[in-house]
Amino acid sequence: MSIPYDWNDIVVSAIVPVYNEATTVKVVVERLQEVPLHVEIVAINDGSSDGTGKVLDALREQGLINKVIHHPENKGKGAAVRAGIHAATGHVIVVQDADLEYDPSDLPTLLDPIRLDKADAVYGSRFHGGPRRVLFFWHSIGNRFLTLLSNMLTDLNLSDMETCYKMVRADLLKSLPLVSNRFGIEVEVTARLAQAKARIWELPISYSGRTYAEGKKIDWRDGVAALWHILRFNLLPPRRKRAR
Repeated sequence: MSIPYDWNDIVVSAIVPVYNEATTVKVVVERLQEVPLHVEIVAINDGSSDGTGKVLDALREQGLINKVIHHPENKGKGAAVRAGIHAATGHVIVVQDADLEYDPSDLPTLLDPIRLDKADAVYGSRFHGGPRRVLFFWHSIGNRFLTLLSNMLTDLNLSDMETCYKMVRADLLKSLPLVSNRFGIEVEVTARLAQAKARIWELPISYSGRTYAEGKKIDWRDGVAALWHILRFNLLPPRRKRAR
């Protein structure tokens, strides 16, 4: 199903989940504003304690952010993403982390297969040849293992299942029965897209990963949890709501 709008009318909703990123979120928003697309920015303050909420409200007052959602306590990335999906009004949705690891200048390239009606979802791969900062060996091994396991159960041939940059048609993404609260959202979206028989493309993106000293939050425990999520979301079908 192609988007029934002219290329120049397509609105991309960029969901920005934010937890204690007061020093970087303004730069991310400014970079999103520079993208040559119609971008709706929906920011979710996920219970930050470092003044992030005030920064987001100020950016909203300046007209740089379209919507700000405040969670009174930290619920996790998945919960923030789900809130953003619900609030987004664009034709296409993508998650933009607030930590400067992903470059919004890649978004027009990711949109192209959807615009041309070749894809329902486009993944930006950090391992497909784009420029990237050299960092942790074991992180890359863990990521590739999780991607391999996910591919075995979804029958996809992705190179980077855990990428933040998953650009999806809004009508499709809003129809998926997503329930994850934490980083399992990456696994869940992939499983549900595969179950929906979505047409998925993968394109290289640039990546500037952070060190833990620079504020990286994901750790080995999230990797272990991802193993369970891969089995859970691929082998257990989503619960259907009972008819009243």
